[in-house]
Amino acid sequence: MEKDLSNYRKVYQKKELSKKEVPENPMELFQKWFFEVEEFGGNTEANAMTISTVDTNGTPQNRVVLLKKYTWEGFIFYTNYNSEKGKSIKQNPNVCLSFFWNNIERQVIIKGEAEKISENLSDGYFESRPDGSKLGAWASNQSKVVPSRKFLDDRLASFEDKFKDKEITRPKNWGGFIVKPTSIEFWQGRPNRMHDRIKYTLQKDFNWKIERLAP
Repeated sequence: MEKDLSNYRKVYQKKELSKKEVPENPMELFQKWFFEVEEFGGNTEANAMTISTVDTNGTPQNRVVLLKKYTWEGFIFYTNYNSEKGKSIKQNPNVCLSFFWNNIERQVIIKGEAEKISENLSDGYFESRPDGSKLGAWASNQSKVVPSRKFLDDRLASFEDKFKDKEITRPKNWGGFIVKPTSIEFWQGRPNRMHDRIKYTLQKDFNWKIERLAP
């Protein structure tokens, strides 16, 4: 099989990014960009992000998850702690997050360290989920091999019976991670592939060093 994609080309020209205009803290710029992506339209899940981890064999793996909260401290998402990503983070908490907002020709690349959030914060988010999602967290042994779709459906049905007319509590192996950034790069597409790249790097005094990178 072969397909030549060399003619897939796009001119990036919607925005620009000046080092003179960026704030001292990258979380301010992230919030500004996130709002602008939503206002610009054309991106149905602005909070979708790729997370890269390294597994126990030293092999990197990417997958898309949903950002559920960001604070001055970092970026929070939720998962099964016994999943492949959960086990990889336990062994090596250094991860990379990336957002690609094609509607506004932007990327954000975040390197940092992931750690579990407190149980009460995970409980609070879990309580806000629809019942179906809560039951799914119980029914799915995420990343495990299963014999069939029917096996999954039957497990879900069993937990529907178990929690019928009862509060659906959070499984202890399910909860949140916060990624505390050590560097954040903001990428803005520009014409002639001369893209704007501004990188923030956290210093020992907890201030951020701001640099422009070559495209």
